[in-house]
Amino acid sequence: MKAAVVHEWGQQPRYLDFPEPQPRDGTVVAAVEASALTNLSRMVIMGKHYSSKEIQLPAIAGVDGVVRLEDGTRVYTGSLAPYGLMAERTLLYPSGGVPVPEHVDSVTAAAVPNPGLSAWMSLDHAAQTKPGDHVLLLGATGVTGSLAVQLAKFVFGAGRVVVAGRNPERLEWLRTVGADDVITLGTDDLTESVVAQHSARPFDAVIDYLWGTPAQQTLAALAAAHSSTHFHATRFIQVGSMTGASISVDAATLRSTGITLQGVGIGSVPPEAIMRARTEGLPRLFSMLEAGELQLTTAARPLSDIENVWAAKEPSGTRVVITP
Repeated sequence: MKAAVVHEWGQQPRYLDFPEPQPRDGTVVAAVEASALTNLSRMVIMGKHYSSKEIQLPAIAGVDGVVRLEDGTRVYTGSLAPYGLMAERTLLYPSGGVPVPEHVDSVTAAAVPNPGLSAWMSLDHAAQTKPGDHVLLLGATGVTGSLAVQLAKFVFGAGRVVVAGRNPERLEWLRTVGADDVITLGTDDLTESVVAQHSARPFDAVIDYLWGTPAQQTLAALAAAHSSTHFHATRFIQVGSMTGASISVDAATLRSTGITLQGVGIGSVPPEAIMRARTEGLPRLFSMLEAGELQLTTAARPLSDIENVWAAKEPSGTRVVITP
């Protein structure tokens, strides 16, 4: 069968022949319909993720995706090394798949789980978002950020959602899917905007996909706007580092305010929170897709073009999905 195959760590996948998967230990063979090209998929198959050590090369790229079982049922599933999901067929444990609703296409169903579950855990487990909360999202114009905006507003009931990013068109689009106000990075003064909004109505949570300078400015602004006579808890949730891997934080920022810092990623979320997101969050995401209540832009690309697609930059706010 054809697949996106890697023979050496650090090498990008190539469109090659790979041995057909053989059922073993309760697994079954399924036809792959779609697999999203996520940062996690890139890191794992290029040897840059902790789980890479469990893979023996050669192996196939694609950590998750949508497959069709022999009885015609479609399910979302993870991969079993070396059979990643960027292939014509794969192996899976049939009991481990999550059913995909009839009216949700496979490309969209493959694209949603990775960013959707990340956004869900950030809002639910880490930020503990409650109805009426005031939420700020830094770097909301990306795929995960845009889903977080929609979930914050329409699932977790945030009273006010403010988004910050550099793409004016994406920011305006976010207004149509739940954002109440926007901050255009590079045009608006982030510090001034956060001070003004936090002073008027304190932020309950900040979901940060940027880190670097925007995070540093935001933390300083939250501290500057903090009232010493009124305690308010603000949960700063660190998810991505698109603008830098490190920042400088004044010690007084944490000692003199109600700000708490927490990361969300593999290794920082307890198993029970991950299981809750998978068993409660993923079915909810699929049902929202089926009802037209969740918006996500996708771009399907053929498996045969994997070498060009892998090297190309993903369009802003669009999730590329590989189809056999």
